[in-house]
Amino acid sequence: MISPASRAGAAAAPASPNARTVLGARRELAAKLRACGIESPELDARILVGHALGVEPAALVAAANRQLSAAQEAAIAALAHRRLAREPVARILGVKEFWSLPFYIDTATLVPRPETETVVEAALAVIDGRGARLQPLRIADLGTGCGALLLVLLSELPNSWGVGSDVSVGALGVAQHNARHLALARASFVACDLTAALRGPFDMVVSNPPYVASGDIAMLAPEVRDFEPRRALDGGADGLAFHRMIAAVAPALLSRNGVIVVELGAGQAEPATALFAAAGLAVSPPRPDLNGVPRALIASKRA
Repeated sequence: MISPASRAGAAAAPASPNARTVLGARRELAAKLRACGIESPELDARILVGHALGVEPAALVAAANRQLSAAQEAAIAALAHRRLAREPVARILGVKEFWSLPFYIDTATLVPRPETETVVEAALAVIDGRGARLQPLRIADLGTGCGALLLVLLSELPNSWGVGSDVSVGALGVAQHNARHLALARASFVACDLTAALRGPFDMVVSNPPYVASGDIAMLAPEVRDFEPRRALDGGADGLAFHRMIAAVAPALLSRNGVIVVELGAGQAEPATALFAAAGLAVSPPRPDLNGVPRALIASKRA
């Protein structure tokens, strides 16, 4: 990420005689990204040029004819090099929006994705169905990463408290930073393998566990395969290793009528449903994401 000082220096440097304009740089970068096969070249170029210049993407139109200094050209080129190497934009920026909240990320954490918001939607739908948004619920987020699921739920549930677990101490540091930045002191974090250090009962348990089959990781898009932490992806031989572990401990972890919502990969709805049903939980039809993929499995402890 470019520091404010670097941006200030770039802005102060004079333009070269053959300087490009902001618009020209943006169009040239978009063309390079398109040729590289990147799906959203115009959007990525707008974000990266704006980031290099310290200008909000929406303000680039007003700055379209401004000539770039040599330092600004260099800043854009550095970001372009990273994106052309297929590093995700969110990793270049160091932040990703999730549920309209900003989450800082680093190499220890998975980038929060739009489909994971389906888990939040499913959890809130259950809570709303019980008229419980203002109740003091106890929430656990297994494999919390940057803390996105837990912190979003706490932002929507003003009287609730939650704990996020993760085996990665680095990821927990990021989650703690996000909790402070979002002023959510009701969140705490613990380093452990899934539930090893957790003591229930919890009214709501959520998780986005690793669910990519080990043999499929090599076939993922380079933005995922080469830049996401492997242990946040690898779900074992069939992608369901962590779902099995979660299903096994869920009944003991949940309160009476407690609910667990777990993210699924494509094609996992049927076998995952069988796992949680075999554990004695009442499983509801999975909630689909915006692409129609069954994404959030919902299971309740039987009263």
